[in-house]
Amino acid sequence: MLSLFKSKPKLAELIPSGYVDIHSHVLPGIDDGAQKIKDSKFLLESMIDFGFSKVITTPHTMKNVWDNSTSSIGDAYNLVHSELPELSKQVSLQFASEYFLDENLIRLAQQEKLLSLKDNFILIEMSYLNAPIQLYDFLFELQLKGYQLVLAHPERYNYFHSYKKEYQKLKKAGCLFQLNLLSTVGYYGKNVAEIADYLLKENLYDFVGSDIHHKNHVAAFQNKVMIKNYQILEETMPKNVFFK
Repeated sequence: MLSLFKSKPKLAELIPSGYVDIHSHVLPGIDDGAQKIKDSKFLLESMIDFGFSKVITTPHTMKNVWDNSTSSIGDAYNLVHSELPELSKQVSLQFASEYFLDENLIRLAQQEKLLSLKDNFILIEMSYLNAPIQLYDFLFELQLKGYQLVLAHPERYNYFHSYKKEYQKLKKAGCLFQLNLLSTVGYYGKNVAEIADYLLKENLYDFVGSDIHHKNHVAAFQNKVMIKNYQILEETMPKNVFFK
């Protein structure tokens, strides 16, 4: 007897042709992503196999944790190009940063130009423990400096799960939303997957990102999506071509 329920696809099967990734940690030795050049090689080869055509990798910049700079990120990027020349030809590799939203970022934005995904688009993240008390002041200050803000993985901030109106407030404050693809397979837990599903249903996502750090993330792309609204996910992924 044929099943009445169509089997959900694997995440890897949903990656569109020419996909542009805007969130990953593939540069070696500068954050909690790739640690050695061999790790960078594995991650980039895997992304190419998935069909990624361009990777804008985004090492963390977080004071006293990952004190990255344009110089440290650029050096790691140049190392990948020199050590992995063939891979560098197979995928378009660029770099930006994933900036931790706090007073240190505001200070940094006042001192120098931040690394952007494209033009004035910067990727920001918040603490997983609680939102900054000055959240909307920080967002406003960055916008005053001319930046368009892309908020990484809003579905992963558990403190918003019971206050869904906060998502609409963030959107009205000018934040674009970037979904972590692995949220759709339950990698970060059922609750995160449910919120990702909700935000997809509400059409609140603007872009997506792999947020690939290591081999376990790569393996999880072979898992089936657990969200209901994966067709909306399919419609959202091609929007990343904006960053091509």
